[in-house]
Amino acid sequence: MNFTKINAEILTEIKQAIGAEKVFTDAESLDNYSHDETEDLRYQPEVVVKPATAADISALLKICNEKNIPVTPRGGGTGLSGAALPIYGGVSLSMEKFKAIIDIDTENLQATVEPGVITEEFINAVAEKGLLYPVDPSSKGSCFIGGNVAHGSGGPRVVKYGTIREYILNLEVVLPNGDIIWTGANTLKYASGYNLTQLMIGSEGTLGVVTKIVTKLLPKPSQSVLMMGSFATNEDACAAVSAIFRAGVTPSALEFMERKGVEWVIKFDDIKFDLKDDVAALLMIEFDGDDLDDIFKNCEKTNIVLEEHNCSEVLFADSAQQKEELWRMRRTMAESVKSNSVYKEEDTVVPRAALPKLVNGIKEIGAKYGFESVCYGHAGDGNLHVNIIKAGMSDEDWTNKLKFGIKEIFELTTALGGTLSGEHGIGLVQKEFMPIKYSEIHLSLMRGIKQVFDPNGILNPGKIMPDKL
Repeated sequence: MNFTKINAEILTEIKQAIGAEKVFTDAESLDNYSHDETEDLRYQPEVVVKPATAADISALLKICNEKNIPVTPRGGGTGLSGAALPIYGGVSLSMEKFKAIIDIDTENLQATVEPGVITEEFINAVAEKGLLYPVDPSSKGSCFIGGNVAHGSGGPRVVKYGTIREYILNLEVVLPNGDIIWTGANTLKYASGYNLTQLMIGSEGTLGVVTKIVTKLLPKPSQSVLMMGSFATNEDACAAVSAIFRAGVTPSALEFMERKGVEWVIKFDDIKFDLKDDVAALLMIEFDGDDLDDIFKNCEKTNIVLEEHNCSEVLFADSAQQKEELWRMRRTMAESVKSNSVYKEEDTVVPRAALPKLVNGIKEIGAKYGFESVCYGHAGDGNLHVNIIKAGMSDEDWTNKLKFGIKEIFELTTALGGTLSGEHGIGLVQKEFMPIKYSEIHLSLMRGIKQVFDPNGILNPGKIMPDKL
């Protein structure tokens, strides 16, 4: 793509339009915004801009659209697909100043927030009013809610409550030409033409820049119970997942963890957990609600299913502290794996009954190409994170052959009725695999949507769509 480089004249124009104090070109800033949590990739922007209002972003995009300058929106920098990397230079557009919780409407069970609000801070703020915002990705302590919208994020409680798509009612968005629109309405039903709100969710900042978010809220359950089941094989643990739902219960979370991941967490995060020698996999199962009797009835039904699938032991968290400790074990797993080895993380998702075939297939592909893997994730909705470990692979094979193994993993997920990502998004690192799942007709429709919103292609270019040969 032939974009315009930012010269002194353009830089001055940007500073005059939004304020020089919001524009950064120093080496430290450029380096800080050249990467996120995606492996070791770095792409340095020419300018970092930290606007404070939708009007700032409108003014910036008008300049960049007119002069053909690429703009890459950025949230908390916790992404794992490279969607926030400024691969063509240009402007890195940080949303970190948009950090206001504008309103929590306790009558209509809605809230209006800015995209730079840290997800956990928003969860806690509504909880103080007895309400629940259930979208809780593992990085909730540092990710922005705007980034969650951009990637269609989920988390452990998706299994009961649904992804972020079920909780976004309306969005204020700045379009690439600088126009500002609201995408929908602050209503629970919407049957008024094309649903632009849903189109924006998961679009990874390629269609517009979100500046306000209206979310749906729920009453906060007063009780929860956490149980942990131990299994001698991955296959038994995965087979139990769909059986739990077939028994007529719906957990608020159902997480799968492979032994090696648990071992690394215990070592890395100093978590106290008695991991028995014969345990190959764990299922962490949570139920919530307001009636403890109902919750325990669900636990009893689940316990029967676990026994039928060769579960060797069931542990119940007997205190809030132990419950938090078990959740910390799950949430720090990615960081623990990363601290131990060179790795790549893939985000697979299949219908949950296909999980045993997915896990077995991943292990077979690893044996074929020489890599190890640590699998864990949101088993209750079929979303399995696959941490590929370099292990004994040579540098040459890691660089040149691994991509073919990853391609086979995505061919497997597609063959099992799944797709390329459950919650991390496509971004930069997965776009080459899009043709595995989507026909050229499908990709052409996506490209056409991008063309309508962003005819000059300035907004987060080089993401989602595979490069044309």
